[in-house]
Amino acid sequence: MASAPGSPVRVRFCPSPTGNPHVGLVRTALFNWAFARHHQGTLVFRIEDTDAARDSEESYGQLLDAMRWLGFDWDEGPEIGGPHAPYRQSQRMDLYKDVAEKLLAAGHAYRCYCSQEELDTRREAARAAGKPSGYDGHCRDLSAARVEEYQAQGRTPIVRFRMPDETITFTDLVRGELTFTPENVPDYGIVRANGAPLYTLVNPVDDALMEITHVLRGEDLLSSTPRQIALYKALIELGIAKEIPSFGHLPYVMGEGNKKLSKRDPESSLNLYRERGFLPEGLLNYLSLLGWSLSADQDVFTMDEMVAAFDIAGVNPNPARFDLKKCEAINADHIRLLDVKEFTERCRPWLRAPFAPWAPEDFDEAKWQRIAPHAQTRLKVLSEITDNVDFLFLAEPAVDEASWTKAMKEGSDALLATAREKLEAADWTSPEALKEAVLAAGEAHGLKLGKAQAPVRVAVTGRTVGLPLFESLEILGKDEALTRIDAALARLTA
Repeated sequence: MASAPGSPVRVRFCPSPTGNPHVGLVRTALFNWAFARHHQGTLVFRIEDTDAARDSEESYGQLLDAMRWLGFDWDEGPEIGGPHAPYRQSQRMDLYKDVAEKLLAAGHAYRCYCSQEELDTRREAARAAGKPSGYDGHCRDLSAARVEEYQAQGRTPIVRFRMPDETITFTDLVRGELTFTPENVPDYGIVRANGAPLYTLVNPVDDALMEITHVLRGEDLLSSTPRQIALYKALIELGIAKEIPSFGHLPYVMGEGNKKLSKRDPESSLNLYRERGFLPEGLLNYLSLLGWSLSADQDVFTMDEMVAAFDIAGVNPNPARFDLKKCEAINADHIRLLDVKEFTERCRPWLRAPFAPWAPEDFDEAKWQRIAPHAQTRLKVLSEITDNVDFLFLAEPAVDEASWTKAMKEGSDALLATAREKLEAADWTSPEALKEAVLAAGEAHGLKLGKAQAPVRVAVTGRTVGLPLFESLEILGKDEALTRIDAALARLTA
């Protein structure tokens, strides 16, 4: 009994507040958000915080902050509320206890008194015999006498769901028809011995009560789906659920060495991308390409374009490899798409402490406004702006010694002296005139422009690579530029 065609789409994004959000989690949120918006449906934002040992309020705050930064709006959930509140599982414990008791009373669940040692022993024996090593149903039909015996021993039971002895088949929205046989889906725990509900219970119960129609989640949860389908059937029988949602399992995101990208991998941390100055729209554009594409010949698109075109059936089930260089390239394209005024504003955090090496009073807004359009065409991430424009706001350039060694070859002093002479006589209102001056200096020493301008660039900006040199010279100003060339000459001839 899957979601009825044409019924209002309701999807959920339900992270656990454990540590910094990672890019795999963001991609799951993105696909759910795009699916909901494409179908004019509802996105439920739910917090799965039943693991008191790992969950934290700090991580909860980071999740909400991340959602806002990424531009994901939700229709029900924290700070908004909704008809199925509360949306934090830690505040719904009485509800899970009630459902577990109803499942026990109806025979869909039972108490299991097996110790961990007994379970391990029987599993090893099953493996040795070449049989499935899941739970063997030992406590499925205990006699009253045996229950009394276990209780007398002081055993505290867990609650297990009783899987039906039937093959479970469903159509995955990404992978097509999938079938699981009974021997591969054994009975499973839904409540711990201390009474705490497990993910295997709370997740489908919340989906049922919140009337979720489509569950889009990671491939790592695929093996739990037949369990949840069986539980849904029991919940429907008990009048708790209305229907079984449609499931779609998103492909793994792979890192280096074709291993699944994990939270421990540096490139998985969302905070890393925020700190480096990725645009939310650039990062999301790239993450959408990890399993989906707008078209065969268009990699760069807006989130509005994605929403208009998004089709879960178009998601590729094969693992997708995270490529940082391509992610940077996509982000660079989005930087170019910004209006210049917006670009100047988005760079602001990197023009202030702790990123900026200059004093706040040395920042010159007029120079920043003039250099910004030239910087916009060069950056991959916004954090690169600091090194690209520091020469404008520092009393003297922060000379990169490797750049100095590379640019200041034998004869550079003579070349710089000629360049200074030509530049002093040039028209400083015209970048083209400054280019002609350096070109003439190079020709006087038998050098083409590329080699002639390298010592000038390092003398003025401190680096061999940066923003367009002649526009930079004009914005810096004649007096300051010539002073820096003089300082470089003094160092070369010392």
